Amino acid sequence: MHVSVEAGEGLERRIRGEIPPEQIEEAVQKRLKSLAKRTRIAGFRPGKVPLSVIRQRFGKQARKEAIAELVQSSLFEAIQRESLRIAGAPQVEAHPESSSKGVAYEAVVEVLPEITLASLEGFTVEKPVAEVTEEDVDRVLEVLRKQRTQWVEVDRPAQEGDRVTFDYKATIDGEPFEGSEAQGVKVVLGSGELLPSFDENLLGVKAGETRTFKVAFPEDYGIKEVAGKEAEFTVQVKAVEEPKLPELDDEFAKSFGIQEGGLQALRQEVRETLEKELKRAIEKKVKEQVMDILLKAHPIELPKAMVQEEVQRMMAQLKEQLPKTSLKDLDPSLFEEAARRRVALGLIVGEIAKREGMTPDPERVRAEIENIASSYEQPEEVMQWIYSNRQQLADIEAKVLEDQVMEWVLQHVQVKEVPTTFDALVRKQEEETS
Repeated sequence: MHVSVEAGEGLERRIRGEIPPEQIEEAVQKRLKSLAKRTRIAGFRPGKVPLSVIRQRFGKQARKEAIAELVQSSLFEAIQRESLRIAGAPQVEAHPESSSKGVAYEAVVEVLPEITLASLEGFTVEKPVAEVTEEDVDRVLEVLRKQRTQWVEVDRPAQEGDRVTFDYKATIDGEPFEGSEAQGVKVVLGSGELLPSFDENLLGVKAGETRTFKVAFPEDYGIKEVAGKEAEFTVQVKAVEEPKLPELDDEFAKSFGIQEGGLQALRQEVRETLEKELKRAIEKKVKEQVMDILLKAHPIELPKAMVQEEVQRMMAQLKEQLPKTSLKDLDPSLFEEAARRRVALGLIVGEIAKREGMTPDPERVRAEIENIASSYEQPEEVMQWIYSNRQQLADIEAKVLEDQVMEWVLQHVQVKEVPTTFDALVRKQEEETS
């Protein structure tokens, strides 16, 4: 069996091989004999079917299977002999069989890039430094109060911050349009829910009042039918309500399940939650910089197969998150940049871990699993499920190993602490991901 390996474009390697006819015949004969022992054919005793009958019935299929097995075996031997670290399954093309020459095949594989670890000297990571303040806690408690707002009807003109309930009818050039009529609409004035001119025309209305006014829709309005046009609205006001926020006291704390310690216990719980959120935000900011440094220090060519596989994985993940989304509606090119980043970082992180002899720390893996499971009602069952699910466990181990590599990088770069605030750091990250 003759096999050769040639370098192709970039990371491609072209493997050419020939399987001699006698080797094919030997493999076919072996397969047919195996079939003869276990095949039942009417008129013959089990295991006594003549080989000629077996060949007549199963000869073509046996030859096809034997050739496929020999090609795979030849490929594997070539890959092992050349110490090729392949990325993805080989693309194999077998040429028509010749009685004199056997079978020739050609396969194209991609190999993993060779990564030479670069010096990280001269790189700087800016680490945010912040703490949770009483003002941060107060801000969250105010949000919680607003979430429990009660609306109380008032007999006075509506002002900003009030909630107005109304029915409306509208026309454009005297004609109704889609969405031109509705009942029981509730809107908080000044909240930005309505067009500014509509909002302004509701200021000062009272319950029972009917008001007619015109509103100009902007050119870039989301509904093309009315974009750039002026509509006349007639509004019948049903109610004007003002917000009433609950007092910040022990009763308020009880509404969040705090049975002991009252408001102070709630404040402590909020603080602990914010501190965890701050820790995650700092780690995320630092990790992003570390990964950017690794990419900049190690420009590498990526196997197309790995990038395509990652694109498909990201699309499948989105499909799980949005079940009604069809993969046919998704443009794979939208995921390519992120997929390339993931693949490159996976290769670089893997190479650092290999060179430094790193493996996922079992204690950190368990801590990560416990953290995930803690948000479920039956954490022990969730932990058992993760440990029994190889893919889930592998994903967590990969994250832990990535964190260990990040810590290694931080030991080899300059770390500069940058003072900031909880609000500035967390809010910025929320805006970037929204």
